[in-house]
Amino acid sequence: MSEEKKIPYKIYLNENEIPKQWYNVRSDMKNKPAPLINPGTHEPMGFDDLRPVFCDELIKQELDNDTAFFDIPQEIQDFYKMYRPSPLVRAYCLEKALGTPAKIYYKFEGNNTSGSHKLNSAIAQAYYAKEQGLKGLTTETGAGQWGTALSMACAYLGLDLKVFMVKVSYEQKPFRREVMRTYGASVTPSPSMETEIGKKINAEHPGTTGSLGCAISEAVEVATTNPGYRYVLGSVLNQVLLHQSVIGLETKAALDKYGIVPDMIIGCAGGGSNLGGLISPFMGEKLRGEKDYRIIAVEPASCPSFTRGVYAYDFCDTGMVCPLAKMYTLGSNFIPSANHAGGLRYHGMSPILSQLYADGYMEAVSVEQTSVFEAAEQFARTEGILPAPESSHAIRVAIDEAMKCKETGEEKTIVFGLTGTGYFDLVAYQKYNDGEMTDFIPTDEDLKKSIATLPKV
Repeated sequence: MSEEKKIPYKIYLNENEIPKQWYNVRSDMKNKPAPLINPGTHEPMGFDDLRPVFCDELIKQELDNDTAFFDIPQEIQDFYKMYRPSPLVRAYCLEKALGTPAKIYYKFEGNNTSGSHKLNSAIAQAYYAKEQGLKGLTTETGAGQWGTALSMACAYLGLDLKVFMVKVSYEQKPFRREVMRTYGASVTPSPSMETEIGKKINAEHPGTTGSLGCAISEAVEVATTNPGYRYVLGSVLNQVLLHQSVIGLETKAALDKYGIVPDMIIGCAGGGSNLGGLISPFMGEKLRGEKDYRIIAVEPASCPSFTRGVYAYDFCDTGMVCPLAKMYTLGSNFIPSANHAGGLRYHGMSPILSQLYADGYMEAVSVEQTSVFEAAEQFARTEGILPAPESSHAIRVAIDEAMKCKETGEEKTIVFGLTGTGYFDLVAYQKYNDGEMTDFIPTDEDLKKSIATLPKV
């Protein structure tokens, strides 16, 4: 048997090899991500400015650009052991079906009830809320993975949870909604008529299917008007990418066990949580000049923040109540089409990833929905896992890159993030199988209108 064949299908770390610290990629960035600023004064926001919205310890993590490693509290480590370490899988069957010389690996984060990577940050944010003595949390969710993960974490720690779920996902994914309710969360379709911001958005966009930006606005309003509550976010923020670094740290440790060095690392990108977590330790090596990797962000053509957005300060939410963040954005007014990758329907991108992209450390591509589901189906038939629509964006580009290797004969090593499962996304698969799925790409005029509403900073 060749050396290559000694690499197992699944590379597992043992329980003691789960990371005990999160890695902060900002510590190695020469150009730090721009600070959050107050929309009224345009001054950087400090600890006291953010206290009405976020938990104290999470604010400290959000603002810290210099500390390289943060210790993971023991209670969070113990919770991680229920579903971590997650496997790094060699996609032998997919490679064979493609006839490619490329070696394809995927980090599978769907082996928990939430069905995704979101639990890594949900338990951390809920833990710090509990430590602060808060009563409960508010949040938004797109496809439902984040809401499901946070409902699990809040149930575990005895916290109340109010979730605003993007209306189109609320309707398309009723079973994920019911999982949240089973764990004790209240779930409201957004935009709703329960908040002032929700009423305003409904009046300005009659019949809207909603967006993550709308849901964020409602969740923030409820958090700031109810004593004992704080708002938590499942993506975009620096603190979230910090918690998700557990994905990349495990991935790198598993690869190092077998002396595997990836040529490229691929992840889907909506707000940036899974991609940022997956690439963090590899990006750190790249920033320090120790190694070089090709890092690819994959986004939907219907919501192309990186590939067609602008790098500017913008509101993180449609209701314009949140701080301004400098990021690649389509404008907080942009309402994406009702595509099936609900977790990628966000107008902006993580400030960390935006800065890295602007500095040329990573690249981005956008892909159309029907081609994404074509890749998802091929992956399901060869690897036996039904992937989430979000994850399938990364699968699409991993397959494309593997086929380029087939053409050139290069034996490149590809690693991508399989962020979660698609078992609650069967309406989307039904649309694809019935030939009813369509591709929507916003026109330049559409984008020009929303980008024109950017705040003047």
